[in-house]
Amino acid sequence: MLVYSVLDWLDLKSGIFLFFVFLLLADLITNRNPPNFPPGPWPLPFLGNVFIGFDHHAMDKVAKQFGNVFSLRWGTDKIVFVSGHKMVKDVLVTQGDIFLDRPLSPLFNEVFKGRGISVSNGYTWRRQRQFSLAHLKHFGEGKRTLEYHIQLECSFLCETFQQEMGGPFNPHVIINNAAANVIGSLVFGKRFDYDDIDFQNLLKLSQESILLAGTPLAQMYDIFPWLFKRLPGPHNIIFSNYARLISFLRKEIEKHKRDWDPLNHRDFIDTYIAEIDKKKNDIEAGFNSENLAFCTLDLFEAGTETVTNTLRFALLYMMKYSEVQEKVQDEIERVIGLSRQPCMTDKINMPYTEAVLYETLRVANLVPLNIPRISSKDTIVGGYFIPQKTVLVTNLSSVLRDKTEWEKPEMFYPQHFLNEHGHFCKRQAFFPFSAGKRMCLGEQLAHMELFLFFTSLLQRFTISPAPGEEPILEPQGSAVLSPKPFKICVSSR
Repeated sequence: MLVYSVLDWLDLKSGIFLFFVFLLLADLITNRNPPNFPPGPWPLPFLGNVFIGFDHHAMDKVAKQFGNVFSLRWGTDKIVFVSGHKMVKDVLVTQGDIFLDRPLSPLFNEVFKGRGISVSNGYTWRRQRQFSLAHLKHFGEGKRTLEYHIQLECSFLCETFQQEMGGPFNPHVIINNAAANVIGSLVFGKRFDYDDIDFQNLLKLSQESILLAGTPLAQMYDIFPWLFKRLPGPHNIIFSNYARLISFLRKEIEKHKRDWDPLNHRDFIDTYIAEIDKKKNDIEAGFNSENLAFCTLDLFEAGTETVTNTLRFALLYMMKYSEVQEKVQDEIERVIGLSRQPCMTDKINMPYTEAVLYETLRVANLVPLNIPRISSKDTIVGGYFIPQKTVLVTNLSSVLRDKTEWEKPEMFYPQHFLNEHGHFCKRQAFFPFSAGKRMCLGEQLAHMELFLFFTSLLQRFTISPAPGEEPILEPQGSAVLSPKPFKICVSSR
């Protein structure tokens, strides 16, 4: 009897062993790389390279070992990473049409389901982006409409800063409201008071979701959705937050429909409602009320978070590098003075201020790893074979800190954007908004806001750290970087 028990145990043990050997062989055969595929670290069976990390620091380390074009495996998905200005430009610009589409992300597909601008593809994406760009251009033309709205918000921003004088305060909420109100004027046709509790809560939902989306657990949801959707985690908070945001936007859309005037389009929502009727026979273009909510969400989030975080970083750098702040203020006094409000025509005469803002965008490195792309056909990148339907990620951080392109890539150095005569000059490796046909459609709006907000604040105030505190430049987040909470003191000039 004992002998039979031992034999049964050995048979069970052998069976389990053989089963795992079979799984390992199946994993190796199923996930073997095609010839001349980009190299990368050896993946663990079933898990791949998930323990390497997901942020740009981890990707920089792998690039040092395997070069500017390498591959990782997350679960069963192969992902190619591209670093350095030359290679990233090749993917986004030279071969931009091949890498135009974005792969399906289980996390964000649960929210967007292919709707909106940021995650849609093909004909639908082209029509939605084209329409949104046309609206931004139209709104910015005629009677300086866009500039007027930004200047108006600059007044509210400065007044609120004035009220905070006398002690240290966290400028995050104030700046976030100002940025949100500019994009709100384009989208909703109105601004919200800084003490509007409901609006504050919505902004917090958006900020929380963006931070959580970059956490390792949220990234794991994208790799193993069949497992993590059954477990608690940050993905549940993200889904809940976006459900509330979409609910708010749907209510705003219904309000617009009730008092919609076909002869007077006040904002993006009004114009989109008119387009729904125009494109009713073109179903594939995606003009419908549900898609309107998600396009509005795309514009609102992108237009709020980029400006908010860049301006917060700019204040940090002004506190850290007081000599830079003094030079900016000297230029403001010389060109604008201390009495009239800054306007966009001043910009051409303020090369140093513009260089400071561009350098802020470079060093802040807000979106270090670009949103993934997927190849539409077989191609070659950096001498390696990239098969059709390969997911590829461009490391924008590596471009903004490329040692072959920047004199002092790790330093805050506004002279990067000034020539020998002190004139402002753009740089080819300036990719904070990505590049190519899918680059951020709100780049020009962001530059306008940053210039007017920044000059308005430094015209009226000197920014200094809270007593006993040293500015912390190390950011928080992973997918999107932002400053850690900090306080400032302001004094009138």
